[in-house]
Amino acid sequence: MKPIFAAALFCILFSSCSKDSSTSTPITPQAPATTYFPPIVGDTWETVTPQSLGWDATKLNEAIDYAGTKNTYGLIILYKGRIVAERYWNGWTMNTVYYIASAGKSVTAFLAGIAQQEGQLNINNKTSTYLGNGWTSAPLAKENLITVRHQLTMTTGLEYNVPDDDCITPSCLTYKADAGTFWYYYNAPYRLVEDVIANATATNYNTYTKTKLADKIGMKNYSWFNYTLWLNSRDMARFGLLIQNKGTWNGNTIMTDQNYFNAMVNTSQNYNQSYGYLWWLNGKPSFMVPTLTTVFPGMLNTAAPSDMIAALGKGDKKIYVIPSKDLVVIRHGDDTGDAVLGPSSFDNNFWAKLMLAIK
Repeated sequence: MKPIFAAALFCILFSSCSKDSSTSTPITPQAPATTYFPPIVGDTWETVTPQSLGWDATKLNEAIDYAGTKNTYGLIILYKGRIVAERYWNGWTMNTVYYIASAGKSVTAFLAGIAQQEGQLNINNKTSTYLGNGWTSAPLAKENLITVRHQLTMTTGLEYNVPDDDCITPSCLTYKADAGTFWYYYNAPYRLVEDVIANATATNYNTYTKTKLADKIGMKNYSWFNYTLWLNSRDMARFGLLIQNKGTWNGNTIMTDQNYFNAMVNTSQNYNQSYGYLWWLNGKPSFMVPTLTTVFPGMLNTAAPSDMIAALGKGDKKIYVIPSKDLVVIRHGDDTGDAVLGPSSFDNNFWAKLMLAIK
């Protein structure tokens, strides 16, 4: 073989003659292009590494470790349906079931939409259509002003300064002002939405949840007890993934009424811009919080993406959904320290840390 030909062949085979190997092109992280849905049956769930997404794994662990110091017992982060991180503390596992408090309100809002799209419920009807006259102790003319939509938006007008805001007997539900004239986070009228749906569909509420939601997305450990939903962390994640995909699960459109869905996750009244149909909304010009009548300027969560919507419950139960980032984040456990309903300081603190990891 001639020397020149041999040298050229060596260069072609080993690419070491024409350029310095130190200038080779780095490998670009490849994020998944499609959304993954875990199987309806079983515990199989695809994962994806933070490195493949171009995330900072060290910062991600710092955010997760922070959550672990705040009575968090279950934390899941999904990207396009795949698990980026899943961590448990306090002896919990993926199968540990615990109450999700008012985060369950957002599940009820979804189920109300299903009942409406199937023609069994109209949220613009007066509530007494489904509960009968006298479900409150308000004068009948005032009671008849209250619609299911008012219940979904915390605008029933009922007196909220009561000894027990979970009491749903008529004597506890008294008139304060006409429905639709103010916003206040009052639990009792919401609780009765469950009865509205059960009566409208002539179905036990647990059974309705099973057939219209749980069976369709693979939720396996769930139960409504005393108007409160109990779920494990993965079932919370499944519901969050359903919402991220606007009510569609792996090609099966569960929420066909997109007008209802869009109304559910957008401002629902003129008082609290950051509240939809029992969903909390980020990125709005002002917000209100439970137990107060004050309107605060600015976004609900300045650290999180502006399009975040969230199911939030007492004890810092969280289902965060961020469509622009293809993210669902679940935080399950007990109170992080604020002892408040709904939004808490954990929201901002955690998201400030998590956003440092997400590039």
